[in-house]
Amino acid sequence: MPGPPYRFRAFLLLLICLIPLVTTAQNRKKKDYVVSVTTDYGPMTLVLYDQTPKHKDNFIKLVDQKFYDGLLFHRIIESFMIQGGDPESRTAVAGAALGNGDVGYTVPAEFVPTLFHKKGALGAARDNNPAKASSGCQFYIVQGRVWDEAGLQKQIDRIKSMNGHVPTPEQQQVYKTLGGSPHLDGNYTVFGQVIDGLAVVDSIAKQARDERNRPQKDIHMRMTGKWVKKKKISKQYGYAYPQ
Repeated sequence: MPGPPYRFRAFLLLLICLIPLVTTAQNRKKKDYVVSVTTDYGPMTLVLYDQTPKHKDNFIKLVDQKFYDGLLFHRIIESFMIQGGDPESRTAVAGAALGNGDVGYTVPAEFVPTLFHKKGALGAARDNNPAKASSGCQFYIVQGRVWDEAGLQKQIDRIKSMNGHVPTPEQQQVYKTLGGSPHLDGNYTVFGQVIDGLAVVDSIAKQARDERNRPQKDIHMRMTGKWVKKKKISKQYGYAYPQ
């Protein structure tokens, strides 16, 4: 029967195996994954929310795999959003319909009331599946518009009819100043935010488009990501992490 020395060695081996996992967890608390998006109209910088871990991990995986490099922003609607991530857009001919390409899986919805569709929000596209699960790869970035009291109230009525999330008074104030697309709240997962390069979203959104909302001139993307200390991110970009 094994004695104490054997049990001690087994415990020591287990401890050694756990150290990398603990270190990784600690690093992820202190650091964040910063995504740099290069487009034909300039660069954007994004962060991904810890509150939506499934979407965050999936997006990091795709960026690290260079999945998005060479894809297009295939759908743009001014005062609403710009959308990309369709793998079929990499080799699409001019004028072809896009938006149906995917990676063969979905990501479960992660609706967090404190994460809403203000300008620059990174959201997950989806089809009309009843679980509101997200596409495994397609995403959109909100441009939206600034809302007056009457217009915002119409948006809130629309949200209620869709069983979405009614924005809090603080969120409503953001919609009336910075702007956004409130009717999406509680129906599409927000999992990140543009922290630099909002003007690029405006530039892309105003380009000429066809009847399917595909830009008449292809708009390419390329993405890279790296882990950066959260304190550095806040200092460099003036970004306040959501509580």
